[in-house]
Amino acid sequence: MAEPIRVLLVDDQQLVRTGFRMILSVADDIEVAGEATNGSQAIEQVAALRPDVVLMDVQMPVMDGIEATRRLAEQTRVVILTTFDQDDYLFDALAAGAAGFLLKNSGPEMLLEAVRSVAQGHALLSPEVTTRVIAQMNRHRAAPGRPDAIAEVDLTERETEVLVAMARGLSNAEIARELFVGEATVKTHVSNLLAKLGVRDRVQAVAWAYRHHLVD
Repeated sequence: MAEPIRVLLVDDQQLVRTGFRMILSVADDIEVAGEATNGSQAIEQVAALRPDVVLMDVQMPVMDGIEATRRLAEQTRVVILTTFDQDDYLFDALAAGAAGFLLKNSGPEMLLEAVRSVAQGHALLSPEVTTRVIAQMNRHRAAPGRPDAIAEVDLTERETEVLVAMARGLSNAEIARELFVGEATVKTHVSNLLAKLGVRDRVQAVAWAYRHHLVD
């Protein structure tokens, strides 16, 4: 049998940690490796426990979740869990390296899906957040006046088209249909542009596109 996904819970409210622990305990493929009450403790616990996924609150004493995520993103996968549905938290979390962003009222099934998806190397945003990100990205199409950002990372024209389509929220299959290419070809372009951008996943790529105004 495969090893269970080890999760670290980081939240300054014990009731919240207890609730998440109860939800995760019903899954045979997930185990709670430990808990922390602030970002500083989270850093210590990650070093000691080596969890696969960290469920991280935003507002905590000593060190907040955004700063902790920034320090941990290279060591483990972080999912931000917050009650504060604010754009600054969302984009700060993505820029810090979070692999997921969920609202605490997303529900048990979404929480389990986030842990499994992120542990497999994917990224996941709650539906409310995804809709808002796409809405912001789609306010303007690709900006023809920003060739400098593209040239700096040596993106090809096709890779740029794929990146913009990703920022619009399209799946690989949808991108393939729009660009009249095979899905395997799209996957290759995605892998290449992730490597060129120096990012781990699609969420980070979309954040890069947003920061460099390929989409706005």
